[in-house]
Amino acid sequence: MTLAQWIALAKLARYALKLGLHHFVDVNELPNSFGKHLLSLTQKLVTAPADDQATKLCATVESLGPVYIKLGQLLSTRHDLLPKAIVEALAKLQDQVEPIEAFLVTEAVSERLGQPYQQVFRTIESQPLASASIAQVHAATLHNGSEVVIKLVRPGIAEHINADMDNLDALAAFLCRNSAIARRLHLVRVMHDHRDVLNRELDMFAEGRNQIQLRRNFADSDLLYVPRVYSEHTRRNLLVMERVYGIPIGDIETLRAANIDFEVLAHKGVETFFTQVFDHNFFHADMHPGNIQVDITDPANPSYIALDCAIVGSLERQDIDYLAQNILAFFRRDYRTVVDLHLRSGWIPATTDADAFEQVIAQVCDPIFNKPLSEISFADFMTQLLRTAADFDMEIQPQLVLLQKTLLYVEGLGRQLYPQLDLWSTAMPFMQRWATRNLGPIAIFTQLLEQAPMLAENLYRLPELLRQDTLPLRIELAEQNKALENLQQHMTRLRRNQRLGIGAIILITAAAVMALT
Repeated sequence: MTLAQWIALAKLARYALKLGLHHFVDVNELPNSFGKHLLSLTQKLVTAPADDQATKLCATVESLGPVYIKLGQLLSTRHDLLPKAIVEALAKLQDQVEPIEAFLVTEAVSERLGQPYQQVFRTIESQPLASASIAQVHAATLHNGSEVVIKLVRPGIAEHINADMDNLDALAAFLCRNSAIARRLHLVRVMHDHRDVLNRELDMFAEGRNQIQLRRNFADSDLLYVPRVYSEHTRRNLLVMERVYGIPIGDIETLRAANIDFEVLAHKGVETFFTQVFDHNFFHADMHPGNIQVDITDPANPSYIALDCAIVGSLERQDIDYLAQNILAFFRRDYRTVVDLHLRSGWIPATTDADAFEQVIAQVCDPIFNKPLSEISFADFMTQLLRTAADFDMEIQPQLVLLQKTLLYVEGLGRQLYPQLDLWSTAMPFMQRWATRNLGPIAIFTQLLEQAPMLAENLYRLPELLRQDTLPLRIELAEQNKALENLQQHMTRLRRNQRLGIGAIILITAAAVMALT
């Protein structure tokens, strides 16, 4: 890490101490005695704020800019990693900021279009409809009278984002070198994915493509409406799309006054989520209230409107299959299958005691299933399961983080609209239909037909392929032997890095404490 990155880290430590975040950490959870003594001393020297800690935390994160706002929103879904009080505070983060002062919208639009704005737009409103940390939105009309909105990326925001991410990348790499917990959480990859997500939010071409694909997926559906994108007027830092007039999902009073059927709306939200994930494998991964509106044209059969398609998710086919089969196994309380799926997918080490893992899962799940379905929170269930799996060294799967975040948003919105929402019974028929299509005899026969040409072409090579079948295993064993030979050298380097890490912690803590004085 560079000196500038150490300074940036010291500033973050200062914010953490001022907010009293160190008081949320249990001293006994730290892996070594030095860390426990250091944290205990810091908790005694630097007291927690007297009141309104959640508000101060949100204000501090928002002041740090889009990188930390988005990271805070992501962490607000990780009940399995953070104390409840911090998660609840981060869940209140809003990606809303003051509009850019003295921003000449028409000049910015002309510059980004590469031509005078009058050649495309009849009017552009100078007052933004919405202003977020990465972009702001203005209403406009085309010459044919069509009402549109223009989304403009804030000037200079890309440089600011990547500078902050450089610091977080360096911190993640340092922690992974010196902490087994950080390595289990794949912090380096998580930060890499976070940078990727943020840079995708800067690219209006990418957002436009996502929106077009999502619109195509729900073209004939009454579940979700996606506004049209005007690709011919879109640029890398400017997006033009159809203006819609829905009711924000968080405006419950207006929806209630419109006599909306909240039960239908809540169930449609669940169906929309599972359709995106398991049918389309392309899901809107930023479904917070600011990005979702409701079409109230038909109050008895309302539908959703999706905005801001910058962040979307998709999974590898193997992950989808394992995830779906896990859900189905939980519905059946078939915990042995759950254990087998985790082992086969590599989510837990191959050396895991399968019987012990099955027993612990049963202890977590059976009390939940003994409750009425309407009282079970799917999100809380997932959180408990992840915490249990962590005890067996289950590695966090970065490709599933966006999915979990989206699921938590969906259930949270659903229960806000209709507190009696039973996500389990709503999801079960969908998952059964998925199993019929993908796991039943018809699915097997279809896959055989699809693979038949390749099988016919390679049939003559069957004896050779069988002889080579053990080759990957032999290669893996050879690599493990080589790794064992170098283990002593690795342990020597690790001890040296740990000594360096302790010195770094002392330096950062000292700098932060000095900053408080």
